[in-house]
Amino acid sequence: MQVFTQHILQWFDVHGRDLPWRRDRQPYAIWLCEIIMQQTRIAQGTAYWERFMQTYPRVENLAAASEDDVLRLWEGLGYYSRARNLHTAARQIVQMGGFPNTLEGIKSLKGVGDYTAAAIASIAYGLPAAVVDGNVYRVLARYFGIETPVGSTAAKKEFTDLAQSLLPEDRPGDFNEGMMDFGAMVCTPAAPDCAQCPLREGCFAYRRNRVETLPVKKEAVAVKERFLVYIYIKSKGEVAIHKRPAGDIWQGLWEPYLMETADAQAQAAAGSQSVLPSWADGARLLRGKVRHQLTHRTLYADFYLLEKDARPSLPDDYRWVKETELDRYAKPRLIEILLESL
Repeated sequence: MQVFTQHILQWFDVHGRDLPWRRDRQPYAIWLCEIIMQQTRIAQGTAYWERFMQTYPRVENLAAASEDDVLRLWEGLGYYSRARNLHTAARQIVQMGGFPNTLEGIKSLKGVGDYTAAAIASIAYGLPAAVVDGNVYRVLARYFGIETPVGSTAAKKEFTDLAQSLLPEDRPGDFNEGMMDFGAMVCTPAAPDCAQCPLREGCFAYRRNRVETLPVKKEAVAVKERFLVYIYIKSKGEVAIHKRPAGDIWQGLWEPYLMETADAQAQAAAGSQSVLPSWADGARLLRGKVRHQLTHRTLYADFYLLEKDARPSLPDDYRWVKETELDRYAKPRLIEILLESL
């Protein structure tokens, strides 16, 4: 095991990625990075991190912002609960008088789980906490020949205990970053670079020709389909929008008038306008059957434009805003895509 740790650290010293939040190892910058990079590629997330750091250079600035401002800056990253948790946690940190410097204190922040807490604690403070994410699962499963399905409760304990036992006392942050980089750059999910891997000779998967079958994956969650019909209602320079409620996708984001149909047949009927409300007579279909993929949902959307002098009667949660000010409201990526057709 000591050989494994040494190889990872030696590889990281030479090949580790030069990322901006690694340069000064400030807890605020690292925490912000870890939240943004959840479910996000480094290439995409880095630009968002830089915008957040420029807009909110200190945690106090982020805490003082409105939720709408934070969500608007987050637009395009998806998983908007991360942005809301980020904002809540910033206010927690301010109330604490500063960023917590213990593992348990970091875990107490909204939206911070075991992985994120371990990353912040080890990188910012040098605390001995091992990170376990998809990259770490993959590297450990292949090298040590672990067949426990990742995603299971048993796997979380097994892999965490193993990663913790490999953690060097003097360089826990470097080891964690090395494991993440190694999994992202060498021991990749598809077509890993085994020819250049410094761990090759001791790797169970390489020696047994099991690279493609490890790690073992837990059975995937079924993806559900949802069918949406949007009507972009314009009246005298204003448009109708509402904020999505709690308990569903895109909580707290804004969208045009929405009807959700039960199935594909109803969605097809929407193409002939037969399911539109009577007040939507004259609506024009701008885009139909737009497919938008979320993690566990596939969305299909039709997008209509309705221009009226007289405003239709809408539910109380809708508000009329100037069309020229629509960019001030944080919207889901799907809505941004649909609005491009206007």
